[in-house]
Amino acid sequence: MAAGRALGLGPVLLFCLWGLAAPASLLRRLGQHIQRYQERAGLGLGLSPGAAVLPKVGWLEQPLDPFNTSDRRSFLQRYWVNDQHWAGQDGPVFLHLGGEGSLGPGSVMTGHPAALAPAWGALVIGLEHRFYGLSLPAGGLDLAQLRFLSSRHALTDAASARLALSRLLNVSSSSPWVCFGGSYAGSLAAWARLKFPHLFLASVASSAPVRATVDFSEYNDVVSSSLTNAAVGGSPECRAAVAAAFADVERRLRAGGRARIALRTELGACGRLGSAADRAELLGALQAVVGGAVQYDGQAGAPLGVRTLCGLLLARDRRGVPAPYSGLRRAVQIVKHSLGQRCLSFSRAATVAQLRATEPQVSGVGDRQWLYQTCTEFGFYVSCEDLRCPFSLLPALPSHLDLCEQVFGLTASSVAQAVAQTNSYYGGQSPRATHVLFVNGDIDPWHVLSVTQALGPSAPALLIPGASHCLDMAPERPSDSPSLRQGRQNISQQLQAWLGPAKENQG
Repeated sequence: MAAGRALGLGPVLLFCLWGLAAPASLLRRLGQHIQRYQERAGLGLGLSPGAAVLPKVGWLEQPLDPFNTSDRRSFLQRYWVNDQHWAGQDGPVFLHLGGEGSLGPGSVMTGHPAALAPAWGALVIGLEHRFYGLSLPAGGLDLAQLRFLSSRHALTDAASARLALSRLLNVSSSSPWVCFGGSYAGSLAAWARLKFPHLFLASVASSAPVRATVDFSEYNDVVSSSLTNAAVGGSPECRAAVAAAFADVERRLRAGGRARIALRTELGACGRLGSAADRAELLGALQAVVGGAVQYDGQAGAPLGVRTLCGLLLARDRRGVPAPYSGLRRAVQIVKHSLGQRCLSFSRAATVAQLRATEPQVSGVGDRQWLYQTCTEFGFYVSCEDLRCPFSLLPALPSHLDLCEQVFGLTASSVAQAVAQTNSYYGGQSPRATHVLFVNGDIDPWHVLSVTQALGPSAPALLIPGASHCLDMAPERPSDSPSLRQGRQNISQQLQAWLGPAKENQG
């Protein structure tokens, strides 16, 4: 059923959730870069070479189609185990659910729940999501296979893993299990408690976008307001500089000829920019540079935060004249250098060709898989058609929806129907779950799709001022703000309220 062995340390990835046009692709790679950086830094600080305790890796045999008992096909799902602080078979189990990317050993060794494990004597397990990382069923990623990829399949895997790992690791039947997750995996953590309350005592759902939506225009509303937030280094002047920089880019695109050629070189556009679709790819990638500075503000390993970005955009040239376009160019160079990328954007044709490829990518990034989930469950397509949006006012939504049709043959109406079904099945922003703590940061664009006010005494919510996407899950740092430190204390206190009675019942 499973095997375990010590392994060297690989990456744990946490990604942005957008559908896979240029903005999402860039933001997913930013998330990957940040998580790798944090894992290396956290493990390097916490484990000396002479006393390193490596997590164990194991593989669970899971049914490919858990909803059809006559289908005997299966796949191997990877999991990680950190028993360094485990008090024994009666201790609690903290289950870190993987999301739309590879899940590495950092999921059980750095950040929370690993930071909370010593106080509770908890066993920490990380479970990689089916179809991502190395948990790939045989047969590639064609449509016949991808129909076994959904949040419902993932939740069934979590329930199955809970039962199987209890036996394999000799966990007491009375031991409480608590789910953790961030971003899409945060939604999974909340939904695991919703759908399997007899298996999971509680969940901590960080930056969990539990409301699916086709048109996610609110994303850029939060980006816009965060750019003016003085607490993180923003100002009204910074937001105005962003708008001016994008207006300058559009002017150069319209001019064509040498201006457009220079733009390609200066901003790293590897598409020819001759078509409206290629120009939209570039503008979308530029939006991701700015959106990424907000979404990952203040995180270790992030190439840009709001304060740095605003400093670049508000800098003056040698004549003392404001030069927001030059600042945007420098921001692009910083991001490309951090990610090791030559190109900021590609042609639309190249993007579609990549997403149509059915061979799993060795890197485990999972672009095709996540696009499929957005087309069949969540949407999450960021648009910028409101006058409050500081970027180019492009009709981006049709472009996102076209990808679903071009890559998977799914119409816009089918996407809208799927999103409605997801909200109906899980309850949107009013899930009828108890013992779920929703944690969000108020500058994270995703918090508007999460739960930011308590749904009742047993479904509390925590909104951390000045915190970005999943920042509460990151390893602690001396530079953490007082509000972030207080937020983490609140999480610990809430666990005490749920685990304390469970421990007394065990006794």
